Amino acid sequence: MKILNCIFGVTRHSVYGDAALLLIRVVVGMAFVIHGFSKIQNPFGWMGPEGFAPGIFQALAALSEFGGGMAWIVGLLTRLASLGIASTMTVAVLSMALMMGAPFVSKTGVPALELPAVYFCVAILLIAMGPGRFSLDRLVFGTPQPSTPREAQWDRQPK
Repeated sequence: MKILNCIFGVTRHSVYGDAALLLIRVVVGMAFVIHGFSKIQNPFGWMGPEGFAPGIFQALAALSEFGGGMAWIVGLLTRLASLGIASTMTVAVLSMALMMGAPFVSKTGVPALELPAVYFCVAILLIAMGPGRFSLDRLVFGTPQPSTPREAQWDRQPK
């Protein structure tokens, strides 16, 4: 359980920082659930016959978007979900840049790298910062033991 606490335990932040993490998780998580819903309906073939990825990788992408979005919303296994989403967004950015030649920002309405790049950054943020105190990860895995008196004060703040 100590290893799981180290991986999934909630890092200490201010109340405002945790509220900001909650807002990011919920808003971006809802976007991923919406994006992933149609993909999870046909997980092994959502790219169609012209898709560049084999069915198993399409299914992993669908699972990371839909399941990862749900995990972000409730804050459960947040770092694991973020790893899956970061991997999916890495493929999205690279495939759009290399295969489609997409610009970073499009002024004409063609697909652009901007959105998957932002999603990638949100995933990296949640890997680094964790889900915050307003999450199921905190209830299930707790927080690491404080190493300084200032960190111990975090646990005494209203929950």
